[in-house]
Amino acid sequence: MDLAYIPSPSESVWHLGPIPIRAYALCLIAGIVAACWIAEARMRSRGAPKWAVLDIAVWAVPFGIVGGRLYHVFTSPDAYFGADGDPWKILAVWEGGLGIPGAILLGGVGVWFACRQLGLKFSMTADAIAPGLPVAQAIGRLGNWFNQELYGKPLDAWWAVSIDREHRVFGYLEYSTFHPTFLYELLWNLGVALVVWAADRKVKFGAGRALALYVALYGIGRFWIEGLRIDPAEAFAGLRLNQWMSVIVVVLAVIYLIRARGTRQVFVLDGGERVLVDWNSAEAKAAGYVNGGLPKGAEPGEIGGAATEADPEPDRPEDDVIADETHADEPPADADKTES
Repeated sequence: MDLAYIPSPSESVWHLGPIPIRAYALCLIAGIVAACWIAEARMRSRGAPKWAVLDIAVWAVPFGIVGGRLYHVFTSPDAYFGADGDPWKILAVWEGGLGIPGAILLGGVGVWFACRQLGLKFSMTADAIAPGLPVAQAIGRLGNWFNQELYGKPLDAWWAVSIDREHRVFGYLEYSTFHPTFLYELLWNLGVALVVWAADRKVKFGAGRALALYVALYGIGRFWIEGLRIDPAEAFAGLRLNQWMSVIVVVLAVIYLIRARGTRQVFVLDGGERVLVDWNSAEAKAAGYVNGGLPKGAEPGEIGGAATEADPEPDRPEDDVIADETHADEPPADADKTES
């Protein structure tokens, strides 16, 4: 095997009897599972109910898939409505073609609906799930590798990807190796996830600002990666539509980051009900939070409950307590004088 380039998988579909197992679908599922796992850990550290993220995913995933597909069809209409297009292929999601901006937009709507149902604050939830989203995207991009799609301009380098002739874009049939733009985006997204996680850990984002940082960083990467791609897409003024969309979302995200105010909020129990408080508040510390998060496996404590009853005077100096115990049996000075 010639290892001077990245080979493409020879197969993207396997059959389990009559059931087709598609690599693209497996990559999407793996990405969703990874995002849910990350989001669950972050939600639990903020005191959210166990497995609330699964209830959120029930809404967010279908909305995200529909939004991603609609955006893809909107930005690449010729494959479906052109001279040789087939509108029925809009339903063939397994063949690839999910636009990330549309998936984020409608997926966010799904998260909002779920938060309404669960009694969760949308902005807090958005900040918690933000680092998991680019991880899901990174894993999902492997599906493009299996489908031999969304590659870039011809490239003669050791990191170029080999594309079989039947998967090459018209006009580039004589070339065999191309920019692996799906790989570029995979690596970029992993970097975005790391930056968002580290920044949130340091700054303790609130009001959806972690999500805004993710959107801004993703848009920057998508702009330059999109400029390398050669798959058919709508263009305007020398830029592909996805590049214009990247410019818009980056500008809006940066404006939001500058103007939005708010710090991380966490759940504490008050009378058995979960209520939100700032991560550095006295209530959060009393409920067991350390540096804005609960220890692994811990549940938020009850504020004003058992902890307060066990120590009715928590601010009383220890020396005063010892002194009181030492002199508890001594008669008052005035009593001695009275007897004498």
